[in-house]
Amino acid sequence: MSDDLKNILNNSNKDIDNQKLMDYLSKQLSKQDSHDLEKMMADDEFMNDAVEGLEQFSNVKKLPLSVEQLNRELQKQIAKKKNRKEKRKIKDQPWVYFTIILLLILTIICYLIIKKRMENKVPAVKTVSSLIIN
Repeated sequence: MSDDLKNILNNSNKDIDNQKLMDYLSKQLSKQDSHDLEKMMADDEFMNDAVEGLEQFSNVKKLPLSVEQLNRELQKQIAKKKNRKEKRKIKDQPWVYFTIILLLILTIICYLIIKKRMENKVPAVKTVSSLIIN
């Protein structure tokens, strides 16, 4: 995942410039720019919800600090998930594959030996029983 996708309110937002959004929240935009931004908010529910949430933020000046903290927490969570995912993977260990193949070969050899002995014992039992009957 690229670093741009990990950052909340990154500068590559296609719909609205973050500085413009911050200016709107601090009421430093011109009336025309504010009107244009409000039109965009009316068209996009997600943007509208985001701006409403940011408006409820008590101190707009602390917002960049909060955004930075959110980014750090997000990166920690992503790193934690990545580490868990790596732990779940079977590491490429040639000894594991070698052991599995060796056990399979030994199992097949044991099966063949037992089968061969069973075939050899059956006629011997018949000959002993035929001797008793005679």
